[in-house]
Amino acid sequence: MINNQTLVEEISGQFGEKVRGFEENSGILSFVASPEDLLDIVSFLKEHPVLKFNFLTDITGIHFPDNEGAEFCSLYMLHSWENRIRVRIRVFLSKDNLEVPSLTPIFKGADWMEREAFDFYGIIYTGHPNLKRILNMEDMDYHPMRKEYALEDPTRRDKIDDLFGR
Repeated sequence: MINNQTLVEEISGQFGEKVRGFEENSGILSFVASPEDLLDIVSFLKEHPVLKFNFLTDITGIHFPDNEGAEFCSLYMLHSWENRIRVRIRVFLSKDNLEVPSLTPIFKGADWMEREAFDFYGIIYTGHPNLKRILNMEDMDYHPMRKEYALEDPTRRDKIDDLFGR
């Protein structure tokens, strides 16, 4: 069975300095990759005859407004059913260039996950077959999960404290 140390050795052996920042949290290995290398890395993990990361569990966005030059992260979680192990890939993006390649050519299930991250964070998944809002209104001109917006809109009548007995 594969463990995180074996996984680090396999990934590092294949990609060298293109992968960095290996760490383990709650038993899940995480590492950082650049947008340019993402497709090669994910293809390697999926097609490797032993690793077999054949399930894309999640794609999400994260906003780090104080992390200058890497304010956004597109985070990927892959799972190897056969080896019962997961891996997390973090791709950091500058607020000036929010483009990262779409994983839809590798995992069809990436479609709606990427649309959600686009909708809420504005991350642009290049090569996506239908990148548009999925949960918010199409005419919305902002991405609501960014930390540059207030948690609640003080002008909304349904959010008045008096209505909640506060």
